[in-house]
Order: sequence, then structure tokens, then C-alpha cells
Amino acid sequence: MVALLDVQPSHRVWEIGPGIGAVTSLLLEQGAKVTAFEIDHGFCRILSEQAFTDEPSFRLISGDALKTLPSQLALEGSPDRLCGNLPYNVGSVVIAKVLESDHRPPVMVFTLQKEVVDRLCAQPQSKDWSSFSLLAQMDYEVKPAFSINSGSFYPPPKVTSSTVVFTLRAQSLVPLQLRQTFLLVIRDLFAQRRKTVKNNLLSGKIGAAVGRNGVEALLSHSQIDPSLRAEALAWADFIALSESLANYQAMYIVGTAPNR
Repeated sequence: MVALLDVQPSHRVWEIGPGIGAVTSLLLEQGAKVTAFEIDHGFCRILSEQAFTDEPSFRLISGDALKTLPSQLALEGSPDRLCGNLPYNVGSVVIAKVLESDHRPPVMVFTLQKEVVDRLCAQPQSKDWSSFSLLAQMDYEVKPAFSINSGSFYPPPKVTSSTVVFTLRAQSLVPLQLRQTFLLVIRDLFAQRRKTVKNNLLSGKIGAAVGRNGVEALLSHSQIDPSLRAEALAWADFIALSESLANYQAMYIVGTAPNR
């Protein structure tokens, strides 16, 4: 994990869920300034009172990372690197909070349940292609690095783990002005995977805002077959639909949108 992070001396590295500091120690050996986010009180005592008591480059932020990480990003901006062996029950939520924020570290490396990594790295028309895949890949190149069997952990989990690498793109796949519209589109389209794109839009926030006529107009302008399911769509389709929705919203503001 540390090798994948490519840590340089004086890099600010934030680690989520350090446990007793196995990865933390290696990061500090690389000359990094490490901020650790840990929720477990026992681990916090070990980290602060035993493992890194006299380490000036170590800082501990105790508490739930779902709350402390977003607030710290807002306060300090992006670190140079972000990493963690993430709890399986909240790992995807933690990553989503970072991806949806305005603060994106250049490199992130996480260990997660293999199924979650498969979704993050999925390609169009695969069974794992989802709104989570799109969210991850719009700003990052996302690649699996290696898998880890359960015997490498204590206590051993009942699932296989995988490590995934996020590398920030030089340019986002989604234009800044479309970002919020794009996020709305992918959430609605993947809300219920068995539904068609038209039915998902009608039953989601977009349908509530523009009505049936509006949904049909959006799909027509985007040249998207309303009978398809979301996993059949490619990047160009999601961008086209986001552009159509943004244009529709602009017309609605000035009173020229089609009748709902």
C-alpha cells in the first residue's frame, strides 16, 4: 500500500482506520506527515500513548471518519495522499464522501471488500457498472492493485479483500458546470437496476421536477433509447443526458421549457 502511494518526504498523508499503526509506521519512515483518523478508543490510546507518543510528524483525529474526514477536508483542503484499510460496512460511504467533495487528493489507496473494488473499477455494460463506478471514475483513473486473502487479517473476515488505486485525472470526464446535474442523473438512473432508464427517471427527482413530457424530451434530445437499462449506457450517454437536463433547467428558469 505504501509503495502504491508513492510517498515523498514532507507529504501530508491522511490514513483512515490505522488500527495499531502498521501502515502508519511505514508512512512515517518515508518522511510523511501523517494524520490518522481512528474511531476505536482502544486503538486511539495505543496510537497516542504508546506507538507514536514522541513522533512529531504524527497527528491523531479520533472519532467517526464519516464525520471527521469531511470537516477536516473543508478546513485544511486535500492532503497529498489518502489511504486506509476501510471497514467493509462503511468503506464505500467514506469514499463517496471524498469523491463528492471539492477536495480530491492526487493519489488514494484503499483496501476494501473485493466486490466493492469490482464496482469501483467496472466498465460500461458489465454487471458491476453502477453510479458508484461513474462517481469514482469521473475524476480518477481507478485500478485494482492486488487481492488479499482473509488469513492476512485478524480476525479473518469472511470475504476476500482487494486494494485499489485512485490517480487523479489531469482533466475530469465531467465538465465542472455539469457536475451536480451529472450526479443527479446517475443517482436517478441507477436507483432501481431492473427498471428502464425512462422509468427510473420518471420515479426519481428528475421526473418529479420535469414531469413525463420533460423526461421524454430529455431522452429524445440525448438520443437515448428509453427502454434501455442504465448499465447499457456509456459515458457519452450520461454526459448527453446531463447536458440536456442542464439546458432544460435553463429554459425552465426563463419560461421556455416544454409543458410538463
